[in-house]
Amino acid sequence: MGKRYRKMERKVNGRIREISNGRIVLELPLPVAEVLSGIPEAVERMSREAGLMVVSALLEDECERIAGPKNSRNPLRTANWWGGDLRPVYFDKQKVVIERPRLRGKDNREIPLSTYEAFRDPKGMRRHVMKNLVLGISSRNYEEAVESVVKGYGIKKSSVSRHFVEATAEQMREFMERDLSGLDLCAIFMDGIEFKGHLLVVALGLDIRGKKHVLGLWQGATENAEVCKSLLEDMVRRGLDASKDYLFVLDGSKALRSAVARMFGSDAPVQRCQVHKRRNVKEHLPKEHQRAIDARISAAYKMTDYDKAKASLELTVKYLERLNPSAAASLREGLEETLTVHKLGITGLLRKTLSTTNPIESCFSVTRTITGRVKRWRGGDMVQRWAVAALLRAERKFRRVQGYREIPKLVAVLQQKNLDRKEAAA
Repeated sequence: MGKRYRKMERKVNGRIREISNGRIVLELPLPVAEVLSGIPEAVERMSREAGLMVVSALLEDECERIAGPKNSRNPLRTANWWGGDLRPVYFDKQKVVIERPRLRGKDNREIPLSTYEAFRDPKGMRRHVMKNLVLGISSRNYEEAVESVVKGYGIKKSSVSRHFVEATAEQMREFMERDLSGLDLCAIFMDGIEFKGHLLVVALGLDIRGKKHVLGLWQGATENAEVCKSLLEDMVRRGLDASKDYLFVLDGSKALRSAVARMFGSDAPVQRCQVHKRRNVKEHLPKEHQRAIDARISAAYKMTDYDKAKASLELTVKYLERLNPSAAASLREGLEETLTVHKLGITGLLRKTLSTTNPIESCFSVTRTITGRVKRWRGGDMVQRWAVAALLRAERKFRRVQGYREIPKLVAVLQQKNLDRKEAAA
């Protein structure tokens, strides 16, 4: 019985005419009828065949540099050509089989080819698999989705899943050790997302140029103070400057607020999300009053003057005490911190950006879209890997926030606040 690899068909239908002076001359069969009829697959097929031929040419070129031209006599050569075999390489998002030339040295041992080892590296395949699965191609449909006329293997469901696990695990390790010391941050958004029965607390940073960065995530059973504190401690460990003043934008969670106070002091500037506050108040009201009360609260938040905005909200609290005491208590709780951007004098589009956790909510929206296609979850590790992959996918599409030109004003206010605190302590 012959060896299995001898039964595999060769993948290249053209041929290499010449390799010299650092140039590769290829000869490809041109399907004239298909080209003239306007079939684009003909051109795609030619390009893929050419790519595989270049891989073969590079292998032969390395062999010639080591052992000299094939079938030439050279008594000084240190290696000899030793036939070839069919071996897999990673090409065009899949494994394909090409003929690999072999060399043996004077000691009768095979000489490894660095070019072949480079094409054997599965990292490129893993990157393609991770990108395609994150974009929505399921592992069951991956084989059909790979567009190539070469007959590949290693693209079955189990193989694709294995590549994705390896790629996302490596990506998660790199993300969890990402250095934050080079980021000049002025604001940090924090929020939690319930993720397939697990809760993830995510931090998003805003730098002085108006760019957003995913800083980290921490997994817990509930959004408690210890989980939030662990996330902040991990960020400090990776280079976040704990001596600086940041504006923390939170969703109203007491656990997040407590963790920020423990790590950065009780006087750290905190902006409570105005959207969450309005939503919480509406949930206490009957439907016939929701629109009118929400309009009053929204109008107050749109005021530029801090004192006027606070006075308007306090009037709404008094009105709600007669209408619905629970809604009044909800609005009164943390009212001062919903106006932090007003108190700091932040105006215009930047105030709109910093008054809510919408920048981080957009990340969660991408995460929900990407992970919504997963049907079977296998533990917290899988949740964390998918969450990191989705968050980093969202990060690549980040744009500068609205009002980024006004960020120097925020930085100046935070620096002055830091100086005032140091003078008071002295």
